[in-house]
Amino acid sequence: MFPEYRELITHLKSVNPRFLSLFNKHHQLDSEIMRREGKKGNGFDLNIALLKKEKLRLKDALYQMLKHASQQTA
Repeated sequence: MFPEYRELITHLKSVNPRFLSLFNKHHQLDSEIMRREGKKGNGFDLNIALLKKEKLRLKDALYQMLKHASQQTA
């Protein structure tokens, strides 16, 4: 996720507890989605769709934090 911000992600994870919390939650959701998708057959699963929506919301929040932090150091 966001390879162009790899160093900044490492830095923010060590100094910003909120960023770390959101990052970890995103990772947990990703793992849970993959686990659930592996168990189900083809077709739509509302629970997986909701997890994906939450994961995307977290990714957006992380991106906004990364953009803000990169502008502060520029």
